[in-house]
Amino acid sequence: MPTPTLDPRPLTGEPLALDLLNTRWMREGSLQDLLTGIDGLAVWLAANGLEGRFTADPATLRHVLRARDALKAAVDGVPANGATAEGAIVDGAATEGVDAVLEHGRIRPTLTAEGPGERAEFTDKSWGPAWLAARNYLELLAAAPDRIRHCAHEDCVLHFFDTSRNGTRRWCSMAGCGNRAKASRHYARTKDA
Repeated sequence: MPTPTLDPRPLTGEPLALDLLNTRWMREGSLQDLLTGIDGLAVWLAANGLEGRFTADPATLRHVLRARDALKAAVDGVPANGATAEGAIVDGAATEGVDAVLEHGRIRPTLTAEGPGERAEFTDKSWGPAWLAARNYLELLAAAPDRIRHCAHEDCVLHFFDTSRNGTRRWCSMAGCGNRAKASRHYARTKDA
């Protein structure tokens, strides 16, 4: 099993579905991808506390990449207000990919010493991380679809779940994209003056 290295991504700690999308990011105008091999998968699993439950292997990587593509299509299909005029969250083509991932697992109700519970079960354990990310996307949609956001910086590809009190967060990071946007506006104002 590969040894996890430091996570190079500029934004981590988002909900699992968005954290999976954020395995792609821009650095100096070039698209970076954490999931180019099982070493990167090991980093992502560790960053999300999944390394003890799942193995970083080629099958798991294949399924995680499939889930990332499906989630990207679904998230990109969500209008800014979270719903279309017809009330649908995403169109049929965007939902098919997420549904295809979700077909590989289910939630099983259980009874524990603490009371009712749930346990995720998978058709094949290598689908586990992909299924959990797709399931998390459904949870985000149920909680607040309008809080699933793409960074407002034109060159950024990162996503986040807006947990700000007033729901007006625009940037993946104020220190990164927010400051770049402010500096760009300042430069434009001083250049015109």
